[in-house]
Amino acid sequence: MTTEIFRNIFRFIVLILLQVLIIQNINLSGYIILLPYVLAIIILPFETNRLIVLFASFLLGVCIDYFYNSSGLHAAACTILGFSRYYVLKYVAPREGYDIGVKPIIDDMGLEWFIRYAGTLIIIHHFFLFYLEIFRFSDFFSTLLRVILSSLGTFGFIYLIQFLLFSNKRRA
Repeated sequence: MTTEIFRNIFRFIVLILLQVLIIQNINLSGYIILLPYVLAIIILPFETNRLIVLFASFLLGVCIDYFYNSSGLHAAACTILGFSRYYVLKYVAPREGYDIGVKPIIDDMGLEWFIRYAGTLIIIHHFFLFYLEIFRFSDFFSTLLRVILSSLGTFGFIYLIQFLLFSNKRRA
């Protein structure tokens, strides 16, 4: 149990550092913004208490806000992500429920399940983040395009991270 807690704290720190030291400096036009730090919340174990998920989400957002100087935008979007996680997990749950010790990663749950789960959470996060950032509906469709393209880019990057770091087939 304690090793799992330290492992999650380590992932949390590594994803923040990846975001602020490397990804922040990558410019893929104004429409594709990679935000792989959301993976820290997405891959938390199923058994994680909802209040801990909310607190970790808020803390993650505050850390990113500190480095991006974005006045709470990421904290708000991450808190929405942490709040939505419970309901999305409930919605995509298998009929027999989640097994003990299984993690919400591609190798344990399958690609189709992960696309529905992580894709939904990434779109929710990006939707709130970008619409809070722009804070007007006059640019609704250009912001929607930005949400869609950034969500696809972020999901692709998260898939790559999972393929490189969590692949059991590679270790077997």
